[in-house]
Amino acid sequence: MDQVLDDLTAETGVLAELVAGLDDTAISAPTPAVGWSIRDQLTHLAFFDETATQAAVDPAAFRRHADALIAGGMDFPDRIAAEHAHLSADEVRAWLTRARAGLVTVFRDLAPKTRLPWYGPDMSAMSSVTARLMETWAHGQDVADALGKQREPTDRLRHIAHLGVRTTGFSFALHGRPAPTEPIRVEIDAPSCARWTWGPADARDRVSGSALDFCLVVTQRRHLDDTQLTVTGPVAAEWLSIAQTFAGAPGTGRAPGLVTSRGGTS
Repeated sequence: MDQVLDDLTAETGVLAELVAGLDDTAISAPTPAVGWSIRDQLTHLAFFDETATQAAVDPAAFRRHADALIAGGMDFPDRIAAEHAHLSADEVRAWLTRARAGLVTVFRDLAPKTRLPWYGPDMSAMSSVTARLMETWAHGQDVADALGKQREPTDRLRHIAHLGVRTTGFSFALHGRPAPTEPIRVEIDAPSCARWTWGPADARDRVSGSALDFCLVVTQRRHLDDTQLTVTGPVAAEWLSIAQTFAGAPGTGRAPGLVTSRGGTS
């Protein structure tokens, strides 16, 4: 748990550096997520940091909150963004700093396997922190794209890649499809040049390439066609067309050609 929290803190620092100098005009700039500004990306993270903390300290109150939010429609992320669109750049930064610090403090004291409620299925405390790291990196990618910046990829991507593999069945279920019975082999190259693998070595359906490209696809920050991933087999191809690491309604992803940069350093 300490290692994942330390990685979350490091990823938070990257995002904080990206937005440190933004004024009220700059923070209103649009991002590749249709209808979302940089402000919306940051308030989204702050809001769900606070609710993740609530899920840990008061699960019953969280469940009441989540039920009410979902009852209003699965567009609740957009509603949350709209509710906080009036905040200044300084207020947004302060909120995210406060919410993230509170989450890290609470989760330091939790056992990794502690079960916590969430907007979809319950998850372990470790998975909850991993999800916060994934969200920070993914929304940070939207911010970086909006600012024309490129971030240095790190081996923290392993957390996101692992979540991408683990949510395979979830991605199919979101689209009303049965989980695949054919195994999928994932072989991706880490920024450190290590090779990360999942699935049986002799699987016919396969995905290979860079960890950065894989994470961009499973978080729906790049269309598969705008990456250098190699996909073999119909099951693997179907999976990457709908892969989704985040909870909520099925995401629409990014149109091909919308963002041409692969998200790393040039």
